[in-house]
Amino acid sequence: MDALERDLAALQGIWEQVGFEGNGVADAPDGTDAPGALTHFSSNRFSVHTLQGELLLEVEFELDASAGPGAITWIDAIGPDAGKRLPASYRLEGDRFVFIAADEGAPRPTEFRTVPGLTLGRFVRRHAPRPAVDQRGA
Repeated sequence: MDALERDLAALQGIWEQVGFEGNGVADAPDGTDAPGALTHFSSNRFSVHTLQGELLLEVEFELDASAGPGAITWIDAIGPDAGKRLPASYRLEGDRFVFIAADEGAPRPTEFRTVPGLTLGRFVRRHAPRPAVDQRGA
């Protein structure tokens, strides 16, 4: 399995956003996030939903895992950036995923800190709850 296949496979599933920075401001509201929002990756697409199920964002993406750091291009399907190609970089380490994205037409960011025009998101993998174990004995 090459780096692209490995990273694409590792992204699949549900991720919880645990941090957000926009334009150099931590936890800046942007209209496409919400406390505890869940991001569902499936193939080369993802959607973001609130805990109440409201759809906030749908995105198609292209990965280049050979770049250092990994390169990703977001293409939003809805919202103010719909149809725009947003250059980004990512780090994927086990159950942690971080990206930094720029506005369309800007250079791809490679440092994981925000300044005006950049957005950074931090996520942890959401694992399915384990079934309860009957402690009364067999």
